[in-house]
Amino acid sequence: MGRDQSLVVIQGTLDVMILKALAGAPQHGYGISAWIRERTEGELGIEDGALYQALHRLADRGWIDAEWGLSDNNRRARYYRLTRLGRRQLRDAQDSWRRYARAVSRVLDAPA
Repeated sequence: MGRDQSLVVIQGTLDVMILKALAGAPQHGYGISAWIRERTEGELGIEDGALYQALHRLADRGWIDAEWGLSDNNRRARYYRLTRLGRRQLRDAQDSWRRYARAVSRVLDAPA
């Protein structure tokens, strides 16, 4: 894969990335997407449809909630924030993903 192609987001990772993006402060959808893109040095781009489906799913689970506010350019935007349950879910998910990544790395680093 060339450096100019974005990586595909593996199913299940978007939720935890959104939760992490919201761990610092409430953000609107574009801010969440930009945060992920910046942290991955442009390797991951999140499509709007997938992002907003995930935001609705996370809200339905009680992990985030939202309220309307004004964006930096004075436009109305929906701001999402972590709930207490969402913070707990983020901690659990981070632990699981780190264990998973270590296990996959051991397989990939093993001699053939």
